[in-house]
Amino acid sequence: MAEKKIVTEKPKAAKLPVKRPKAGKLPEIKVTEKKKIVFFGSEAAPFIATGGLADVMGSLPKALARNKHNEVSVILPLYSNISLEFKSQFRFIKNFNVSLGWRWQYAGVFVYEYEGVKFYFIDNEYYFRREGNIYGFYDDGERFAFFSRAALDALSRLNIYPDVLHCNDWQTAASIIYLKGMYYNDEQYRRIKTVFTIHNIEYQGVFGMDTYESLFGFPESIKQYIEFSGNVNLMKAAIEMSDVVNTVSPTYAEEIKNPYYAHGLESIINRNAHKLYGILNGIDIDYYNPATDKYIFKNYSLMDLSGKAVCKSELQKLLGLPVRADVPVIAIISRLVQHKGLDLVKAIIENLLSSDVQVIILGKGEIAYESFFTNIARAYSGKCAAIIAYNQDLSRKIYSGADIFLMPSKTEPCGLSQMIASRYGTVPVVRETGGLNDSIKAYTGDSGNGFTFKNYNAHDMLYVINEAVRTYREPIKWKDVQKRAMSTDFSWKISAERYEKLYER
Repeated sequence: MAEKKIVTEKPKAAKLPVKRPKAGKLPEIKVTEKKKIVFFGSEAAPFIATGGLADVMGSLPKALARNKHNEVSVILPLYSNISLEFKSQFRFIKNFNVSLGWRWQYAGVFVYEYEGVKFYFIDNEYYFRREGNIYGFYDDGERFAFFSRAALDALSRLNIYPDVLHCNDWQTAASIIYLKGMYYNDEQYRRIKTVFTIHNIEYQGVFGMDTYESLFGFPESIKQYIEFSGNVNLMKAAIEMSDVVNTVSPTYAEEIKNPYYAHGLESIINRNAHKLYGILNGIDIDYYNPATDKYIFKNYSLMDLSGKAVCKSELQKLLGLPVRADVPVIAIISRLVQHKGLDLVKAIIENLLSSDVQVIILGKGEIAYESFFTNIARAYSGKCAAIIAYNQDLSRKIYSGADIFLMPSKTEPCGLSQMIASRYGTVPVVRETGGLNDSIKAYTGDSGNGFTFKNYNAHDMLYVINEAVRTYREPIKWKDVQKRAMSTDFSWKISAERYEKLYER
């Protein structure tokens, strides 16, 4: 069967604009014209979530939609993992066929309006009806290439050509490649401006060159944008071909110019630095609110912290720790992987536990870390608890019941846990990297909302943890830093305004 082409002329490579404002400085523009913004993403809370990307995709569109000048939509895969509670409310709109290399695949479209945002879901059970995780399959390249083509084709079928198409991470990077390289002769598609957000540059969507045409169906005319080190590199191509690139914090935007953080893409980042911006993520302050949170033992607020003491004592009971108000509870809620700084924790945890503290670790990840922390908790029963699991209910109880939150990441593009902990009055101890550096400032007595250290060094970290513990034992100072943390504005309001300026560019 002959393929029905959307574009009938020979594909042309994108003509990338040359003249750009200085990187990092957003224009002072009063946003008055109505903007149609469409997000492509591989996950979004509350429908499907594995990490920080889902929080952003769930919260940023909602924050933008609060501005009457924005019409906001999100397009996602329709995973079988999405709960029936939501899927039962999705409404089928239409279906069509999608060309992908030599394949000709079905795509259905469902819609659901949620908190002012239209969420569209691309249905294809072959690609998205999978057990367990939503990533990590042998054909992930094909799955997300299909999604990228289907989402682009859906724009014309739904007649929602946006002013700005905002793509996120390698899973939707191919959308920008297809748009600029294969849909560029269509007037409606050509006028779409693109933003590509790097949530984590480590994961780039790298595939062998044998997939270039047979799997992705990319035209020869744009190979110079896509090929990198002898492979297809989707993130590299999206950086080259998008109108604007941004990261999820200003510090991370600078860090990825350095080989230590860029995972091989430093030359590409520096070549495109003229269009690179950093905007710090926010959190949903209504969702993460100790005054209304249904998961915690007792609600409390900035004005009345008495409930936090109840949360602490109940957490200690729950995890088999002695109920003591005078001992600081230090918490780690994290994926148990190397770049989260857990080697530093391993190096000093026994030294830390020799002092009068309690330590709680919640997370899953690499087996070596899971085994280590399980054994430490067994050896230091009554002082340390390790729960090897992803558990939202328990995480909220820890955020609300702990005193100090430890986040010593080796790299951290943005980080949300330090913001959530602050919201619950659990004072962060963080390393000065990425979004941790932009969100947490060292407490001096007159300013600051946490404790920080710069060098990736276990003893530097231990020194700062001990400083936080000493401050905890001075109730007036501790209440001061605690309230500073809780009153820090981590809402999406400021970030959404910065994204609006970015779109206005």
